[in-house]
Amino acid sequence: MKFLYDKNSHFNLANLFTFANITFGLLAIYFITHHNFFFAALFAWFGGAFDIFDGKIARKYHLSTEFGVQLDSFADSLSFVLVPVMFIYFAIFDGNGFFYSLVAGMVLIYYFISGIRRLIVFNLQNDAGEVSKYFKGIPTPLGAILLWVYYLLWYFNILQNGFIVLTLIIITGYLLNSKLKIPHP
Repeated sequence: MKFLYDKNSHFNLANLFTFANITFGLLAIYFITHHNFFFAALFAWFGGAFDIFDGKIARKYHLSTEFGVQLDSFADSLSFVLVPVMFIYFAIFDGNGFFYSLVAGMVLIYYFISGIRRLIVFNLQNDAGEVSKYFKGIPTPLGAILLWVYYLLWYFNILQNGFIVLTLIIITGYLLNSKLKIPHP
């Protein structure tokens, strides 16, 4: 079990938490495509929980590596960018006519590209194991939370127009790469 605390092991404890995040993200996608949105949301939130701990474990046990940084960004792209985009599309816009689905698809592709860009820029500007005092632009987990909130507002008929949801997603996509400073918890 020495490998769990070996910085050079791709299967150290921090990376295993990241692999769990990826696994839960894949399970969320499975349930999204089967229109089981309860389990999709449940597994997405489990993935988010594991994301909270992988970085903390890496820093506490000095397991931060470039591999871990890249693995974490891949997991984030899945759990905090692709899963929320697919969830919103399948839960709100799928089957609502060609034009509506096309516009929703274009907006969600914009959000996906914004999220991926944000993760790449973050990786290029930070070294493994470093934590800055502020995020530049909203981090992808916060973007994902906002998309979940938009879904809940739509689900409970607070936001009754899908185009308002799409407008909020465009704004959130923009904020991912903005110069807005968000304090790091």
